[in-house]
Amino acid sequence: MHTECKNARSITIRIRNEIWLRVRLAVEIVTIGLCSGCAVGPDFRHPTSHLPIRYTETALSAHTASSPTAQGQMQTLIMGRDIPGAWWQLFRSPVLTQLVTTAIRNNPGLEASRQALRNAEEVTLAEYSGLSPAVSGSFSRTRGNFPLAPSGQPNTSLSYGYYDAHLELSYNFDVWGKTRRTIEQQSAQADFQRAQLEAFLLTLTGNVVSTAINEASLRGQLAEQQRLIIFERNYLRTIQNQFALGGATATDVALQQAQLGQQEALLPQIKTELAQARHAMAAYLGATPAEAHVPILDLATLELPTDVPVSLPSALLEQRPDIRQAEANLHAATAGVGIAIANRLPQFTLTGDLGSEATRAGELMTPGNGLATLAMQALQPIFQGGNLLHQQRAAVASMRQYAAQWQQTVVGAFQDVANALVQLQNDSWQLAATLATEQASARALSLAQRQYQLGGVSYLTVLTSEVTYQNAAIALVRARAARLADTAALFVALGGGWWNRQDLPPPPSDVLHSLLPWSHS
Repeated sequence: MHTECKNARSITIRIRNEIWLRVRLAVEIVTIGLCSGCAVGPDFRHPTSHLPIRYTETALSAHTASSPTAQGQMQTLIMGRDIPGAWWQLFRSPVLTQLVTTAIRNNPGLEASRQALRNAEEVTLAEYSGLSPAVSGSFSRTRGNFPLAPSGQPNTSLSYGYYDAHLELSYNFDVWGKTRRTIEQQSAQADFQRAQLEAFLLTLTGNVVSTAINEASLRGQLAEQQRLIIFERNYLRTIQNQFALGGATATDVALQQAQLGQQEALLPQIKTELAQARHAMAAYLGATPAEAHVPILDLATLELPTDVPVSLPSALLEQRPDIRQAEANLHAATAGVGIAIANRLPQFTLTGDLGSEATRAGELMTPGNGLATLAMQALQPIFQGGNLLHQQRAAVASMRQYAAQWQQTVVGAFQDVANALVQLQNDSWQLAATLATEQASARALSLAQRQYQLGGVSYLTVLTSEVTYQNAAIALVRARAARLADTAALFVALGGGWWNRQDLPPPPSDVLHSLLPWSHS
């Protein structure tokens, strides 16, 4: 009895070894085929474009004009200097830095972009499973009976039961690289999500800074408007006193009353714009207007960056998130061509099954109860009404479409930077001209008031001087804010320095990534 058990055990071991030898041989064949096989379709290469040596049509001065007023310093454009990741700190405003930091921490849209990136990375890693064999196990217990009536024994049945244990293996030979192209496509989509996160972060920080500057500008305009209204009220009392003494006409009083009413009517409009700016800031901070508690930012507390870093044109392709998004779309479309071609070629699949059936669980894998299969299948599409051919042509058209969109995105990026650079130069001249206008109109108004009191000019002259001065005072506040806002717009147009930030999630690390063909392109 001991000898029979020993022989049975020996036979079982030999069967297992033989089966696993075949499975191992098949896996080795698959691995060799995978390593030596090529992926059909075009291999992706980073797109290139002819890049100019400068951003604008004509060379711009490296220095802007200066004015003796707040935000009127001369700016120096430093070509080739890298943009800091926290570029908003160049304005040297603790309140502005606090706003941006809060927005990055609490904005729900940014968190949604982070999770979308995480999703894409996990889906990419899940696609790697196609490079490995799939192994699954099953265990079942079956009970049943069958009637014995056909044998002449009616109303009688025989029950039976057995255990079933199986280990199943399947593997799709990636002969044409369809699996690798699928991984490549999904990896490109993950790159798109990463660039989208960078773009959202850049847009968010840019909007926070521009909205804060706009709010500070509106607050300055409101203060200037209130000062002008006080001036108009005081002057109305002066005209009324003169009218009582016979030194002014009723027309002069009516004109001054109309002027005061016009200035007071501008207050609600400015207050509405200011409230809307604060509501927008609350949304960027991820809160409702009633709960945001947005700190007040004064325009005078914002310093104009005097040294302005400007990236070289050759670096813009890597720095602009929208260009990286367009490149990722092109990469995914290029891989899609390979997938479409592979779908028209034969698909090879290896399947294996190792199992045992027995009436008792303890008899599983004993001699006579084991079974094993190893099969190879080839599937070749023969006729599908031109479906696969047209899908391949559609994939090629999609690749060419994204290539053109990439080129268009590059052109638009250079346009944005050129516009921002020209705007910086013109802002400095505009501020100088506006300051000169404000100073001259203030002197003209003072002289007109003195001459009117002496009877040398009519009140219409005073009124015209008032309107000119008031418009110039408001324009000066806007010109100061414009220099700040357009400097921020230049940083955004250059990519915002996201590559120098540490708060973006790193890309997924996987040893298989180094084995894929596009990782070396």
